[in-house]
Amino acid sequence: MTEPATGVMDAVLDASETGERSEPAWGAVVSLALGVFGLVTAEFLPASLLTPLAQDLGITEGAAGQGVTATAVIGAIAAPTMAIVTKRLDRRLVMWALTVLLVLSNLVAAFASSLPVLLIARIMLGISLGGFWSMSAAMAMRLVPMRLMPRAMSIILTGVSVATVCAAPVGAYVGDIWGWRTAFMIAAVVGALALLVQVATIPKLPPAGTAGFRTLLEVMKRPMIRVALLVVLLVASGHFAGFTYVRPFLEKVPALDIETISLVLLAYGIGGFFGNFAGGFIAERSLRAAVSLAPLLIAFSALLLLVVGGSPVVAAIAVASWGFAFGAVPVGLQTWLVRAAPDQAESAGGLMVMTFQVAIALGAVFGGLLVDNTGVASAFAYCAAATLLAALAAFLLGPKAIDGPKA
Repeated sequence: MTEPATGVMDAVLDASETGERSEPAWGAVVSLALGVFGLVTAEFLPASLLTPLAQDLGITEGAAGQGVTATAVIGAIAAPTMAIVTKRLDRRLVMWALTVLLVLSNLVAAFASSLPVLLIARIMLGISLGGFWSMSAAMAMRLVPMRLMPRAMSIILTGVSVATVCAAPVGAYVGDIWGWRTAFMIAAVVGALALLVQVATIPKLPPAGTAGFRTLLEVMKRPMIRVALLVVLLVASGHFAGFTYVRPFLEKVPALDIETISLVLLAYGIGGFFGNFAGGFIAERSLRAAVSLAPLLIAFSALLLLVVGGSPVVAAIAVASWGFAFGAVPVGLQTWLVRAAPDQAESAGGLMVMTFQVAIALGAVFGGLLVDNTGVASAFAYCAAATLLAALAAFLLGPKAIDGPKA
């Protein structure tokens, strides 16, 4: 099956009865970015608050860490099923409900008195996270013309970049000064502010398409979708297999002190912030270039660490470029998915989020096995190989007719 013809795509995008529009609704797009910022902030908080949280609840740090696992597992389940469960509801109501769930999850976590209560909070977050991520690209497609889709996704994913840079250090600081519960309360306030902006800006968006489990299977049969999901699997598993162990590498190979490592990781986050915008800029002009160059740069960065990572300067540059490349990955991939299935964009988005979550788990597990048995270098080698294969698959089999903006 080939990609949808332009005429079919325009018919889908311009159908007024589904609430799609030819003029961009940038306020609504920004509201989605705020929602993403709140979600990623809440997702990252346990990592920066693990020790005081575990001590206060009287549990081990390993047990407290299962809150992160619960969020990822539930998110992987919620992503492909959210469009099915809510198929008869206005999409703005669904997004409002998911943001309300984000606020409630932070409040439950803030008042948690035991591990089961904490896990309930993280499960609620997983539902919100998986549902929000799976539907955000489909909503962006209906809020702006297709030619502006990469720019819209870049704005939405800015929430990820800012949260990645700020959430962990700010969470740790707030937790140290006012306690870990205050950090979750602040996260709840952030979610509430995002909800207010969403209520004010998101227009009516009646459900479009007919989501169902059969729809998921039909979408997966499309060649472009299968290639895109393969690229997602390779990029995400390679990234998390390698980058999970970048700190021990920096400690042992270039032998950096903790202050320098913190600065290098900050450079990674800043690189991701700018990579997000670069990914949107490139995707507007050539989607194939966007989805192939980003994993290629990750592969190059991993190889650079392997070959000349003993140099502190080279290691810092390689980590920063890795962050820049990974920041550009989601913009191109999400644009690719919804353009390959504009008639079932929510199902396509759900499949991407599910694949991404599975790849995170596989990459972390496989990377850990490699590190334990053959050293950190083997995890970086796998990362380079997987992302290089992803770049080749995207370049040779990726988007063709939908490259570049419409005339």
